[in-house]
Amino acid sequence: MPQDHRPAKSVRVLLAEDQGMMRGALALLLGLEPDLEVVAQVASGDVIVDRALECRPDVALLDIELPGLSGLDAAALLRDEVPDCRVLILTTFGRPGYLRRAMEAGAAGFLVKDGPVEDLAESIRKVLRGETVVDPALAAAALSAGPSPLTAREADVLRASADGATVSDMAARLHLSESTVRNYLSAAIGKTSTRNRAEALREARQRGWL
Repeated sequence: MPQDHRPAKSVRVLLAEDQGMMRGALALLLGLEPDLEVVAQVASGDVIVDRALECRPDVALLDIELPGLSGLDAAALLRDEVPDCRVLILTTFGRPGYLRRAMEAGAAGFLVKDGPVEDLAESIRKVLRGETVVDPALAAAALSAGPSPLTAREADVLRASADGATVSDMAARLHLSESTVRNYLSAAIGKTSTRNRAEALREARQRGWL
């Protein structure tokens, strides 16, 4: 009797997770499903597209906070470069802003990591069938929260401030004048109802706007 009872056409899954123990556990558990096969495991976002082009997965299961490139940015690249691959975001951070950004990036699903693996396996099958799968509580929170009030440039400036860069540093990095950077920071602080750029950055991240 053969050792592997998989059907002739298993669902090919790419798994992107930076925590080695979590990545290994997910791969092991998903591999126990008779119709799922983890064909690639990656630890950073900047190699997702290359591995997907090599392995041609049916579904990419992506964490959001990855080194090199976020799962949300990788999802947008997969949509353009590997359009046959469906994307399912799996994250610890169930933030409404993340859900909106995931959907805008073309993701077919968004789940938090505290659910049972059986539900995750079924969600993979659903997105492959063309369905959209979203954590119900998170979907309700996203609808009530509304879209991010930050413009793309305001978000860029907040991200650039994350490492404690000076206004001069940020201006050089973003190819903007220092006065323009100050204006964007001021607008972001106002829209987040905070007192300074550090608080604005923290609030925007907490809401999933960055």
